[in-house]
Amino acid sequence: MRLFFIVCLLGSAQIWAQQYPYEVSEKLPFGAQNPKVPEQLKDFGQLAGQYSCQSTARNAQQEWKEPEEIIWRWKFIMNGMGVQDETLKPDGSHSGSIRVYDADSLTWRVHYYSNTAFPKTLGSWNGNGDEDGDIILYRDQAAPNGTPGFYRITFSDIGHDGFEWLGEWVNKPETFSFPTWKISCVRQQ
Repeated sequence: MRLFFIVCLLGSAQIWAQQYPYEVSEKLPFGAQNPKVPEQLKDFGQLAGQYSCQSTARNAQQEWKEPEEIIWRWKFIMNGMGVQDETLKPDGSHSGSIRVYDADSLTWRVHYYSNTAFPKTLGSWNGNGDEDGDIILYRDQAAPNGTPGFYRITFSDIGHDGFEWLGEWVNKPETFSFPTWKISCVRQQ
C-alpha cells in the first residue's frame, strides 16, 4: 500500500511538472517565460531573481529620508505568462505587483498591492518599454494643489547585475517632475 501511494504521488508530481513547465520549481526558482507570450514579457521577465535594494523616499517635509535596505523578489507566474514581484521591508510593510502584458492594447497592466492598505480595487499602472530599454509606467494622479498629472514609474539601467527605479509626479505634458521615491537594486541570485 505504501509503495502504491509513493508511485501515485511521484506520478502526479511528474504530470504537474509536464503541464506547467514554466512555473517556479526547484529547477527554476523564479520560473521561466512561456514561449507563447508576446516578446514584451521580457521587459519585466529579465528581472526574475532576488535583489538587495536601497529604497529612499521623501518625508512629510519633502526632504529625502535615510535609505532603507529592502529585498525585491521577481518571479514568473501563471505558467510563465506573467510576472509577479514582492518587496520585503524591515518595518514589516511589504508590497508587490502582478504584471501582465496586454497584447490587444500593446501595454503593460501592473496591479499593485500592499499589506498596509486594503483598497476595494488594486491600484494599477499602464505603460511600456522604450527604445532606451527603460520601462515607463503611468497612473493618473493630481498634485496636492489639484494640478492634473501622473505618477510615473521608471525602471532604468536594467542589466544582469541590477536596475534603478524612480517614482515621480509629472504634469500632463511631462515638462515638470517631482521625484518622491527612488530605489537602487543589486542582484543577489
